[in-house]
Amino acid sequence: MGIFGRIADIFKANVNDALDNMEDPEKMIKQMVIEMQEAIAKATSGLATAMAQEKKLERDFNNYNEQAKGWEQKAMIALNAGNEDLARQALAKKADADMQAKQYEQMYLSARDTAGKLKTQVEGLKVKLSEARMKESTLIARNESAKAQKQIAKQVGNFDASSSFAKFDKWEDKILKNEAEAQAYTELSGDSSKSLNDDFKLLEKNTQVDDELAKLRAKLNSGS
Repeated sequence: MGIFGRIADIFKANVNDALDNMEDPEKMIKQMVIEMQEAIAKATSGLATAMAQEKKLERDFNNYNEQAKGWEQKAMIALNAGNEDLARQALAKKADADMQAKQYEQMYLSARDTAGKLKTQVEGLKVKLSEARMKESTLIARNESAKAQKQIAKQVGNFDASSSFAKFDKWEDKILKNEAEAQAYTELSGDSSKSLNDDFKLLEKNTQVDDELAKLRAKLNSGS
C-alpha cells in the first residue's frame, strides 16, 4: 500500500468505533494523529523528490531544445557557405537533439502533472491533519466525560438506597436514645445534688437554733 493509500485509510477511520472498541481510546486517537503526521512528512518528502525530478527534466528538455536550435543555426551557416555536406551533418545532429527534446518534453510534462497532483494531495492532507488536531482535544474531553459518567452510573447502580437509609435511620434512633439517656442521667444527677444541699442547709439551720436555745438558757440561768 502506498503512502497516500495508508493516509486515506487513517482519515477514513471511524473514530466512534475506535472509542467503543479500543481499550484506551485516548491513546488510539493520539496514535492516529502521530501516524497522520508521519505519513504527511513522508508524502511531503516524496513531493519534494517529485518536484526536483520535474525541474531536472525541464532543464534537460530545454537543453536539448536549445541544442536543436543551435544545430539548425549551424546548418544554415554551412548552407550559406555552400557546404551542403556540413549542413547535412548539422541537421542530423539537430534531428537527434529534437528527438531527445521530444522525449524529455513528454517526461517533463508527466512529472509536472504528477508533482501537481501530489502537491494538491499533500495540501489537502495538511488540512485534514489540522482538523484532526482540533478534534483530538474535543474527543479526549468527551471520552473523559463518558468515563466519569460511566463510573458514576456504576456507583449509583451498586448503591442500595433502601438498605443504606434504613441503616441511617437505625443509627439516628440510637443517637437519639443515647441523647435521651444522657439527659435523664443529668437530671437525676442534678436532683441528688439538690437534695444533698438541702440536707446540709437544714442541718446548719438546726445547729443555729440549738445554739440560740443554749444561749437563751444560759441567759435565764444567769438571771436567776
